Amino acid sequence: MHQRDITLLFAARSVRMFGYGLLAVVLVLYLDSIGLSGGEIGLLLALTLLGDAAISLWLTTHADRIGRRRVLIAGAILLLLAGIVFASTPVFVVLLVAATIGVISPSGNEIGPFLAIEQASLTQLVHPTSRTSLFARYQLVGSIATALGSLAAGFIGQLAVGRVGAPEDAYRAVIMVYAAIGIVLAVLFAGVSPAVEVPKTDAIDPTIRSRLGLHRSQGVVLRLSMLFALDAFAGGFVMQSFIAFWFNQKFGVDPALLGGIMFAANILAAASALAAGPLAARFGLVRTMVYTHLPSNVLLILVPLMPTLPLAILVLLARFSISQMDVPTRQSYTMAIVEPDERSAAAGVTGIARSLGVAASPLIAAPLFVGSAFIGAPFVISGTLKIVYDILLYRRFQALRPPEEQP
Repeated sequence: MHQRDITLLFAARSVRMFGYGLLAVVLVLYLDSIGLSGGEIGLLLALTLLGDAAISLWLTTHADRIGRRRVLIAGAILLLLAGIVFASTPVFVVLLVAATIGVISPSGNEIGPFLAIEQASLTQLVHPTSRTSLFARYQLVGSIATALGSLAAGFIGQLAVGRVGAPEDAYRAVIMVYAAIGIVLAVLFAGVSPAVEVPKTDAIDPTIRSRLGLHRSQGVVLRLSMLFALDAFAGGFVMQSFIAFWFNQKFGVDPALLGGIMFAANILAAASALAAGPLAARFGLVRTMVYTHLPSNVLLILVPLMPTLPLAILVLLARFSISQMDVPTRQSYTMAIVEPDERSAAAGVTGIARSLGVAASPLIAAPLFVGSAFIGAPFVISGTLKIVYDILLYRRFQALRPPEEQP
């Protein structure tokens, strides 16, 4: 095991997710404070996600050929430049270009080429039997770092208020910290050894350039991507902002309690990922994905049917306590069933599929939450679609076992 490289990649994940959590708290507040309209902010955020999807797809599908470390460093530079531009100018067109090309996370979630390439690199560094447990710790580290970043954003902004003249200056101070994180990331990635690259003994298929960086595994990855897009589409119906809105409308829950509910849910979700490794070692990756995901989706359907607030909170927290076990197993399975020189591309393609899936469902979910007679309908739709995903995943991929599970 290449412990130094693993430590550097985990440190990069922590620093980056801290930055994403930091930025998510103040980004819209900052854009509003510098005079952008609601429509301009919406367009800016939409193009941020679309631009990231396009650039990340290109980078991740080329990373195994041009070098994983080079692409990671390039991503860090794009993050740095985007942060500098956002902190330097209120000109909408300039911000639009920076948001489209650069790495800006408006939601606090992973964005850019980093996740796919780090997963491919970590897979290169550990024995297959340790991969899922390593991904579980990788997931936990990122979740905790994001939460700490959100807390730090409020602290830094409050500290800056007494030292600068206007609210936008306080928010700008947070964005400058975000930009500085790009420098830290570049230094960390520069320290990673060549062990993360595709082994030279694995010849790269010359036709790979025309097939999204994939060759032998192209069909499998595309089938997985369609299923993952379905799962993400279903998840978009119950994004945390929608869940918070439902609790407020259904039970009149105030913001302080909503924050407590979401914090507890996220902590349970992060901790649950640690159980994925032992379960996968016993039952297999696909079975672990499906067997933990199915009951969590049943619980999701039950949330809006609960007659009282305590019961609704209890069912929701029970759901989150098992809902994330499929994340490290899903990532581990994708890395296991493709060739070494396809790993970055496979993670990138499946990740983009999830991003596109989750981007579509809020257009349907929002009217249901706001104008429907049964505002709990999105919970039922989401849970039902996720159950369909689980059944299809099991039927299509149970027979395709990773090498470590072969008899």
